[in-house]
Amino acid sequence: MNGEPTKADGVKWDKVMRPRSDWFDIHPGEIWRYRDLIALFVWRDFVSVYKQTILGPLWFILQPLLTTIVFTFIFGSVAKFPTDGVPPFLFYLSGVIVWRYFADCMSSTSNTFVTNAHIFGKVYFPRLTVPVSVVISNLIAFGIQFLLFLACLVYSSLSQGVAIHPGASVLLLPVLIFQMALLGLGFGIVVSSMTTRYRDLTHLVGFGLQLWMFMTPVVYSTSSIPVKLHWILALNPMTPVIEIFRYTFLGTGFIDVHSWLVSLATTICVLLVGILLFSKVEKSFMDTV
Repeated sequence: MNGEPTKADGVKWDKVMRPRSDWFDIHPGEIWRYRDLIALFVWRDFVSVYKQTILGPLWFILQPLLTTIVFTFIFGSVAKFPTDGVPPFLFYLSGVIVWRYFADCMSSTSNTFVTNAHIFGKVYFPRLTVPVSVVISNLIAFGIQFLLFLACLVYSSLSQGVAIHPGASVLLLPVLIFQMALLGLGFGIVVSSMTTRYRDLTHLVGFGLQLWMFMTPVVYSTSSIPVKLHWILALNPMTPVIEIFRYTFLGTGFIDVHSWLVSLATTICVLLVGILLFSKVEKSFMDTV
């Protein structure tokens, strides 16, 4: 007896499913085996966002553009927030596309259990594949908006002489994107795990993300904040991400290695807490959803 279940003729089963009992019961290899399902979810999420709309995928470009135009008018022309010598439109667009990727990852994954309960209750597959697919589908939208930013940057360089600063820090871009994905995924699955019992959190996510955005240097530069208050900005894990992104492409801001390391450590902690809660809740969420 080796403990492995077998058929009546002694042949081992191809697939054996057992109840999960550990706190950290996540198997990356199992998620990888379901990569085809993840690809289907990614396509579903990407296509369904603007399905049956007149402008369709153009909304991936129009949304950050319209948001940036409003920010440029309100914070650039009316409030006259300093942008460290960078054209306001480029300054706000850089902050908007970075923030949107993180915010979309978090808000989209925060309803994983509630919106997919009808699927989870019928068939088995690793539940974590759903939020992972959401992060990947949002990455496609971020790629489109990043190309928009590069096009605006090149146009401003040719028409207005705006200097382009793609230094060695551009190599950090994949790391920044990966960090944003993990941070959005971590916070999203934490909220998703808690909304199975406390639905109020669903309504607080959008409001909380708006407040969080204004606590992040999206519409203002860090240099406009008194130095004695910089420690507050350093508590925000998204602050170093936006600062490094702007430093890489616009030459403004700075790279504070210490703050970034703290931000990376915060990201890992949030993700681990999220996986722990997700692993615990997925065993019994059908009783509460």
